[in-house]
Amino acid sequence: MQPDVESFFDPATSTWSHVLTDPATRCAAVIDPVLDYDPDSGRTSTLGADAVLQFLDSKELDLQWVFETHAHADHLSGAQHILKRAGGRLTIGRGIRAVQETFAGIYNLGTEFSADGSQFDVLLDDGDTVTVGELVVDVLSTPGHTSDSMSLRCGNNVFVGDTVFGPSAGTARCDFPGGDARLLYASIQRLFSLPPETLMYLCHDYPPDGQAPAACVSIAEQRRSNIHVRDGVGEAEFVAMRTARDATLDLPRLLLPALQVNIRGGRLPEPEANGLSYLKIPLNRF
Repeated sequence: MQPDVESFFDPATSTWSHVLTDPATRCAAVIDPVLDYDPDSGRTSTLGADAVLQFLDSKELDLQWVFETHAHADHLSGAQHILKRAGGRLTIGRGIRAVQETFAGIYNLGTEFSADGSQFDVLLDDGDTVTVGELVVDVLSTPGHTSDSMSLRCGNNVFVGDTVFGPSAGTARCDFPGGDARLLYASIQRLFSLPPETLMYLCHDYPPDGQAPAACVSIAEQRRSNIHVRDGVGEAEFVAMRTARDATLDLPRLLLPALQVNIRGGRLPEPEANGLSYLKIPLNRF
């Protein structure tokens, strides 16, 4: 059985979120939701997540899961806002524990933070399956961009997180803690071994000026046209390109605020005595 998929684009972070629905049971899962955050004012808002909630409500869908494909460095997760209003459980790859341990040290979170994945309801491993109604979602570990990156295959669709972008944008960077260009190449080749008609649903697309971002692209098109990893590009060439390119990239604008929220499963830090939550910015660390 094939799922229905509805995609939502956040222009501020060029992020795609997706709603996967079992048409037989009306059960649904949300993949990579966004919490809006303005770093200049320190304000959060729920415009994007509310659009997802409105869709769930309008279609009378029963939300079972929120999937995070990894702990994102380019946007804050909207998972908690969606879960509080629509129910469901939160899941991520088991590699999140290594990411948590790394960034708990960077933010000096101390003993109040447990780097054991307990902020999520379920930790997934390669080869696991999750049901959404009568649909079966297969979990594929696809590390390289981060150590916790996973892809989710359902029917003729695979949701790849930041592993691959649209053909004109190429592939994800590998210079974050736990990143590895060789692992990313192997992960992409694993995805490219799926049937060529499989639709690859993206978490980001950065198209050329004048072109609209694409929510999905076939594996055949990626293998034919992806500027970084099309057919014929070997591992050594890819690793050399990725390493050289990553050395020129600025730190993502929202990395420092995003990671301390996303390793908490999308929760903001606990309010302090004055009722306000605070984000920590480690000076001169990166």
